[in-house]
Amino acid sequence: MEARAEHQSYKRYKSLYTFTSLVGCSLIVLIVVWCVEFRGGFAWKSNPKLQFNWHPLMMTIGLIFMFSQAMLIYRTGRGVTKRSLKILHGFIHLGAFVCSVFGLVAVFDFHNNSVPPKANLYTLHSWLGLICVIMFTLQLVGGFVTFMYPGLSREIRKISLPVHVAVGISLFVLSVCTAFMGLQEKAIFAIDDYASFSSESLLVNFTGLILALYATLVLYLVNNTEFKRTALPEEELALSGHTE
Repeated sequence: MEARAEHQSYKRYKSLYTFTSLVGCSLIVLIVVWCVEFRGGFAWKSNPKLQFNWHPLMMTIGLIFMFSQAMLIYRTGRGVTKRSLKILHGFIHLGAFVCSVFGLVAVFDFHNNSVPPKANLYTLHSWLGLICVIMFTLQLVGGFVTFMYPGLSREIRKISLPVHVAVGISLFVLSVCTAFMGLQEKAIFAIDDYASFSSESLLVNFTGLILALYATLVLYLVNNTEFKRTALPEEELALSGHTE
């Protein structure tokens, strides 16, 4: 009976997770369409204006999509060993970190190489964005040291885990809020006919709605205890001290 309930719970999770991931992929596609169709596409230092377009794309991929996928990996991979999930969790977070650094370089280069140069870090969006990246980096390093290598004692890991989870969820929410601010800020600064319901303005607003939907779904999946991963039998034995 218990196994059947577990199976049904996982089926519901997989359905919701698949839909959530499709919404997340749609969010990335919308950012690409916006940058290509309305903002001129992508370039690097040869064209600072187009280099900026990497910023919203990389931040969306890194601090929104990959971040959330890393949080959900423990619920998605229920039949995978805890150690393997830890490694996947860490590598996805590392990929998110690389994307966020790429996005930061793009926006700083855009400001510094524009003619005339633009000021850096003067908006609330930029302050919160930098805080997100710094805190995400500290969370990544702290999680690696505590849970992976060298790996602290079982007692410290047990105490640290709820804090690690709470900080991770809070950072995801802050990243989403910062993304909302970035979308609105760019729309006001760059879209001349934003108030006239132009195609670009509608696309930006719709992208914000998709972002809100994605964040809501992710937080539901992360916080719903019904979908919590059950330890595998060998992991239960290891925790009880009967085996390694």
